[in-house]
Amino acid sequence: MTLAAASVVPTPPLQLAGVPEVFEHTTDRAEFCLPMPGVELYRAHIVRHAFEPHTHQAFGLGAIEAGVERFRYGGGEHLAPPGSIVLMNPDELHTGRAETAHGWRYRMLYLDPAVLARVSGEDGWWFDEAVRHDAASAQRVSQLLAALWQASEPLAFDSLLFRLLAEFRRHARVPQPAPAGAMQRFVPVLDYLRAHLADKLTLAQLAAVVDLSPFHFLRCFQAQYHVTPQQMLMALRLFEAKRLLAAGLAPAQVAPATGLADQAHLTRAFVRRYGVTPARYQKQVRA
Repeated sequence: MTLAAASVVPTPPLQLAGVPEVFEHTTDRAEFCLPMPGVELYRAHIVRHAFEPHTHQAFGLGAIEAGVERFRYGGGEHLAPPGSIVLMNPDELHTGRAETAHGWRYRMLYLDPAVLARVSGEDGWWFDEAVRHDAASAQRVSQLLAALWQASEPLAFDSLLFRLLAEFRRHARVPQPAPAGAMQRFVPVLDYLRAHLADKLTLAQLAAVVDLSPFHFLRCFQAQYHVTPQQMLMALRLFEAKRLLAAGLAPAQVAPATGLADQAHLTRAFVRRYGVTPARYQKQVRA
């Protein structure tokens, strides 16, 4: 199977000059690559940086190569040691920080659900566990992710992507279980947030979408998503900022378009969630 016309030759990994200035520690670094629409490659070594809650409207699939990561996901705390694979579902807010003194090194693939369905031939993949301990599989995943960064031909890239998804297939539930009633109830709220990223919203506005009193809504939303509506809004704003930056919009334009006060606010919020400045991210993905 191949993505055929949808594929493009992936961008070679960037050789960054020195260490990203946004990090506290001299070994902290993060790199992104957008080889084709709906596919984002990421690799990082993080020692001191702590990622604030953020989200991807994509599956987050990867492997821990060294060290241990601690992250909050799905309302629980998770540890990902070396030899483990990471399995995140779309739109799940999560954090990330080092659990060990020397940090952790890892590679990730962020894959749009539509691309995953096209490559795998299946709809509705879903993962029950955020971390699986499987050293042999983690090594294969890491090798395949490294090869994707280096692939110079579309056919090679498609084939590697297909092989990579085969590694994750045995951990997926197909089809995805039906969302719980509470989660379905708040889908209109998430849609409302996405449609009003640049607005100054009130709790009463969001509660009215699902016909609840403001603080009843706040308690229910927190219980469902394990974050406040404001934290969810910021995560959605920063995800949209990534999309706009990748499309070529200047950071100074992205800030007001996503409801952030100014470019400095965008930079601070972006770094806390993704570990790189908006300008560096844009340079990496548009190289």
